[in-house]
Amino acid sequence: MSREADRTRIEEDMDTGKETSEKNLKLKDRKVSWAKLRRVDSLNLEAGRVSMVAHNPYKMGWRMTLSLAFQSIGVVYGDIGTSPLYVFASTFPNQIKNNDDILGVLSLIIYTIVLIPMLKYVFIVLWANDNGNGGAFALYSLICRHMKMSLIPNQQPEDRELSNYKLETPSSQVKRAHKLKQKLENSHFARIVLVLLAIMGTSMVIGDGILTPSISVLSAVSGISTSLGEDAVVGITIAILIVLFSIQRFGTDKVGFSFAPIILVWFSFISGIGLYNLFKYDIGVLRAFNPKYIYDYFKRNGKQGWISLGGVFLCITGSEAMFADLGHFNVRAIQISFSCITCPAILAAYIGQAAFLRKFPGKVANTFYDSIPHRLYWPTFVVAVAAAIIASQAMISGAFSIISQALSLGCFPRVKVVHTSIKHQGQVYIPEINYMFMIACIVVCAAFKTTEKISHAYGIAVIGDMLITTTLVTLIMLVIWKKSLWRVALFFLTFGFVEFLYFSSQLTKFTGGGYLPLALALFLTTVMGIWHYVHKERYMFELKNKVSSAYLNEVANNTDIRRVPGIGLLYSELVQGIPPIFPHLISSIPSIHSVVVFVSIKAIPVSGVASEERFLFRQVEPREYRIFRCVVRHGYNDVLEDPAEFESQLIQNLKAFIQEENYLLEVEETATEQAPAVPVASTNESEMAGKEGKGRSTTSSSPRIVPNQAASAALFDSIQSLGASATKSSTFLAPPIQGAEEEIKIVDKALEKGVVYMLAEAEVVAHPNSSILNKIVVNYAYSFLRKNFRQGQNLLAIPRNRLLKVGMTYEI
Repeated sequence: MSREADRTRIEEDMDTGKETSEKNLKLKDRKVSWAKLRRVDSLNLEAGRVSMVAHNPYKMGWRMTLSLAFQSIGVVYGDIGTSPLYVFASTFPNQIKNNDDILGVLSLIIYTIVLIPMLKYVFIVLWANDNGNGGAFALYSLICRHMKMSLIPNQQPEDRELSNYKLETPSSQVKRAHKLKQKLENSHFARIVLVLLAIMGTSMVIGDGILTPSISVLSAVSGISTSLGEDAVVGITIAILIVLFSIQRFGTDKVGFSFAPIILVWFSFISGIGLYNLFKYDIGVLRAFNPKYIYDYFKRNGKQGWISLGGVFLCITGSEAMFADLGHFNVRAIQISFSCITCPAILAAYIGQAAFLRKFPGKVANTFYDSIPHRLYWPTFVVAVAAAIIASQAMISGAFSIISQALSLGCFPRVKVVHTSIKHQGQVYIPEINYMFMIACIVVCAAFKTTEKISHAYGIAVIGDMLITTTLVTLIMLVIWKKSLWRVALFFLTFGFVEFLYFSSQLTKFTGGGYLPLALALFLTTVMGIWHYVHKERYMFELKNKVSSAYLNEVANNTDIRRVPGIGLLYSELVQGIPPIFPHLISSIPSIHSVVVFVSIKAIPVSGVASEERFLFRQVEPREYRIFRCVVRHGYNDVLEDPAEFESQLIQNLKAFIQEENYLLEVEETATEQAPAVPVASTNESEMAGKEGKGRSTTSSSPRIVPNQAASAALFDSIQSLGASATKSSTFLAPPIQGAEEEIKIVDKALEKGVVYMLAEAEVVAHPNSSILNKIVVNYAYSFLRKNFRQGQNLLAIPRNRLLKVGMTYEI
C-alpha cells in the first residue's frame, strides 16, 4: 500500500506542476509578456524548445507507397510465403483417410488466411501502430502515452510537447472510456499485467525467431532428402544456418530491394505451379470456398480434426511480421502488397496442392516437391532455399528490433546494439543474441531432424503472440479509439475465439515439442520481468531519496568543499530533483566541478525524438552555483550518438539554454517593472516549491544509502588528479552570475579543462526486512544477470579514460 501511496503522490505532484504551468499560460496578453514566453514546466525553469514539425508517415505519394510495397515483399512475407512447403504434411501426419478431408482442410486454410492475416492484421491491427511502428512494445508504448500505465513514474508535461507524442484521437467526451481509463490507471495490478503482456509477446516473437530459421531452411532443403537421406539434409541445413548467422554482422541495409525480387520470383513459381496443378488434376477443389466443408470435416473426424488444426495454423505463421516490421514501411504499402500479391499467390499454391492430393493422396508427406512439374524441379528448389533463408532473415532482424525496443524501455538486460543502417532506424544487430540464436537453431535442427517434429513446437509461439496482440488492440479500441462496445466485442470475441481454438489444438502437441517455445518464453519472460522489476525499484529508490535544494545551501556554506575547474556530467536515472548520488559524492570527496550537469537518459514511449527536441535543460537554483539538470530524451528506435558527438550536442544545447534563460529573465524583469501588480508566476512557483519541499521531507526517511568505500577512494584519487591545478583558495561559490556572454565564456573555460563523466556503480541488494522472494530475485537472479551482461558505461558509450564511478549500495 505504501508503494501505491508513493506513486499516487508522485503523479499528483506531476499533475499539480502541469496545472500550475497551464495557469501561468493564461495570463493576460501583453506586448512583451513573460507569461507568453512561459514554458510548460515540471522542474521550475526548464527549456523545452520544440519544432513541432508534424510527421505523418501516411502522407506520401503513390510512387513512394508502391516502392515501399515492393520492398515489403522481401522483408515481411518470407515466413508466410514459405509455409506451403510444410502445411499439408503437418496437417496429415498419418496420411489422408478420406479424400473429402482435403477439401475440409483447404477450406480451413482459405478462411484462416482471410480472417487472421487479411482481416485482423491488414485492415485492423496495422492501424494500432505507434507512429508507424508495430509490435508488442509499440502497443505498450502507445497505451502508456494515453494512460498512466508505466510502472516507472517519470512522465513529464514537457513530453507531450514532442512532435511524435501527439496523436489524433476521437472525442474525449466518452464517459465509458474515461471511467475505464481511470480504473486501469488506479490499479497497480493492471499495470503489472500490461507490462507482462508486452514482455510475453516479445518473448513469443523471440521464440519464433529461433524456430523460423530451423523449420524454413529444413523444409526447403528436404527437397533432396530422397537422394541424400535425412542426416545429410540436417547437416546441410546446419551449414546454411551457420552461414546465415555469421553474415548478420554486415547488416541488412539493402534488404528490401535485394530480397524483394527473389520472393517475387518465389510467389510467381508457387502460384504458377498451383494454377497448373489446379487445371491438370482437379478444378473441383474450388468447392472448398464453401465453408460447409469445414463443418463436414469436423463432423467426420471429431477430435482428430480438432488436433489437426495445429497443422492448419502453420499457413499463417509470419502474419505477426506484417505488424512487427511495419516501422520500415507504412500501412498502405503493407495492405497493397499483401492483398494484391502475397494473398493470391499463397492461396493459389494451397489450392494447387489440394488438387494434386485429390489424385495422389499417398504423397502428402512431401506434397510441395512432388507436385512440381519435372522441368521446374531444380529451379524451384534453388528459389525455395533462397526464400527460406530470406524468411529466416526477416524473423531474425525482427527479433533484434524488438529486443532493442525492450532494452530502451528498461525491460531487457544490457546488450550491445549495433545499428547497421543509416537510412533505416530499426535495422540493428545484437552480437550476443545473434550467437545465442545460432546455437539454439543448431540444437533444434539436430534434435528434431524433421519438419513435422519442429512444426509441433513452432505454432504455439506464434499463436501466443497473436492472442496477446488481440488483447492489447482490444484495450486500444476501448480507451484510445473509443469504439462502440459492440464493435470491440465483435473484434475480441471473433478473433479471440478463433485464436484460442488454434491455441488449444497446439497444446495437444506439448509433449511432442510444444514445450520448447513455452519454456523459452517463460525463461525470457522471467529474465525480462526480473530486470524490469529491479530497474523500476532502483528508480523509485532514487525518487524517494532525492535531495532537497536546501542541501546546496549547506554545501555552499561548508568551507571545506572546493570547486575544481572542468565540467562534471553526473549520470542518474532521476528526472526530478537532485539525485542521492550527489551528496554521497560530496561526502566522500569534498570537491565538485565548476560546472555540474545532472544527466538523465530517459526513454520516451515514442519511436523517435527529433534532435532539436532531445535535450531538456533546467538550472538548479541558486543560479550562481552553475549546476544544471539535463534530461536526454530518446525513443525506442533512436540511436545513442558517438560519445564525442553526444558531448558536443549537450554543451551546445547548454549554451543555448543559458542564452534563452538570460533573455527570459530580462523579459520577466521588464514585465515586472511595467506591471508590478501581476506577480502570478512567482507566486505559483513559490507554492510549487513549498509543495515540492514538503514532498521531499516526507521521502527523506526512505531506505538508506550505504557508501561503497573502495569505489569512493578510487574516485577521490581521480578527482584530486583532475583538480590538481585548482587553487587551494577556491571556494564552492563560483564568480557571481553575469550576462549570457560571460556565462558562456565560463562554460567554455570549464570545457577547456575537460569533461568528466560520473556514473553510479550501484550495488543493488534486497532490504534486510524484505520477503524471501525479493531477496532471491534481487540478490541472486538480478546480480547474476548484471554481472554477465554489459555495464552501464558500455551501453551509454561513455569514454573509459574520463569515467569516474561512484560506489553506492541500494537497498530495495
